[in-house]
Amino acid sequence: MKEINHQRTRIAITDIDGVLRGKYINADKLKKATENGFGFCNVVFGWDIKDVCYENSKVSGWHTGYPDAIAKVDLNTKREIPWDENTPFFLADFSEAQSEIQAVCPRTLLKKIRQQCLDLGYQPFFSNEYEWFNFRETPQSLSDKNYTQPQPLTPDMFGYSLLRMSLNQAYINDLFEQLTQFQVPIEGLHTETGDGVYEAAIVYSDILEAADRAILFKTSVKEIAYRHQIMASFMAKWNANLPGCSGHIHQSLWDVEKKKNLFYNTDNQYNISQLMQHYIAGQLHCLPHILPMLAPTINSYKRLVVGSWASVSASWGIENRTTALRVIPYEENSMRLETRVPGADANPYLAMAASLASGLYGIRHQLLLEIEPTHGNEYENSKNQALPKNLWTATQAMKSSPIAQELFGETFTDHFLRTREWEWQQYEQQVSDWELKRYFELI
Repeated sequence: MKEINHQRTRIAITDIDGVLRGKYINADKLKKATENGFGFCNVVFGWDIKDVCYENSKVSGWHTGYPDAIAKVDLNTKREIPWDENTPFFLADFSEAQSEIQAVCPRTLLKKIRQQCLDLGYQPFFSNEYEWFNFRETPQSLSDKNYTQPQPLTPDMFGYSLLRMSLNQAYINDLFEQLTQFQVPIEGLHTETGDGVYEAAIVYSDILEAADRAILFKTSVKEIAYRHQIMASFMAKWNANLPGCSGHIHQSLWDVEKKKNLFYNTDNQYNISQLMQHYIAGQLHCLPHILPMLAPTINSYKRLVVGSWASVSASWGIENRTTALRVIPYEENSMRLETRVPGADANPYLAMAASLASGLYGIRHQLLLEIEPTHGNEYENSKNQALPKNLWTATQAMKSSPIAQELFGETFTDHFLRTREWEWQQYEQQVSDWELKRYFELI
């Protein structure tokens, strides 16, 4: 490893919810960590997004005593943070840990699925595009307001508006320029439909790099926003009256030389190769059985409703934004599949692992693409299988299907399902504002 000319370095791993958990370490500690790994408390996979310890986990819990697990720094992820005096940054994972922690680490799971793809002779190229809302708030101001009535950065619907973006030009410029300097290159950035909402597309890359970029994009946007007294939210649906936030995944498989897009074939209809047909068929077949990998929160399902620019069925179409899968078929270099199910709240490692694994399932099993492409409005089509409507139903569908274990392994699947059941249990215990408004006086 080249010498690091900084006294401090940031290192981070990703938990099951797609939240970066990390620390600053000094130069001596970094050198030891790159050689021998470093200890990271296994509670990182033993608590939920609010740091409440799971009571139903086998992998991490009070019964384990919460020992350190040995994380390994990935030197290929080295970056320098331009908004933090070019402090070096590294991602780490548990790919070399000799324990169950290795099996439940999201980045390690993606590396496993990626290797399966490479073993079949395919190079997976992926990218994420994200929508997120921005608010004229700080964590303290929003807490003081009990997370109610956050003030949007700009008012009213105004998609693709250069005018609205000019109101916060310094923030926009920092996003574009500093993310690129941080090796999270942005292909495009624009306003979307909604108060203070933006969308950004991240440049295509190998699937592992794509997921690294995606997880770093979300955290980086939040950090840059803080510097402008702005809060960025990647919640799937923060307001029932506004569109949700997507985390669409673009993907294609290439030959080992990375020169030929194997999804493209001019001999077939819409230029869709036989390999791509198997891949699409695999995703459609697996989707209802692994939905929590793409829609992991209670709030995810508030976005997956009719008329919301999000899918509600296992469906596909050519350039159709009402379906779960959208084929973008124009020329060889850009021929790809867009999986439109994930929201911005999805863990990118898990969402990409699920997308690739289910596509490879279709290739291995030579599944035929028997579902007809949707022409027009998929919301009006009753023929295709409806997706589960809430996290509990989706989790139980995943639990009762053998597909998840085949794709992701028994240990990961068991742990992930327990975390989603825990999430639902925390939700069920709460009394909502809706209940107070509806029943407090009148019942």
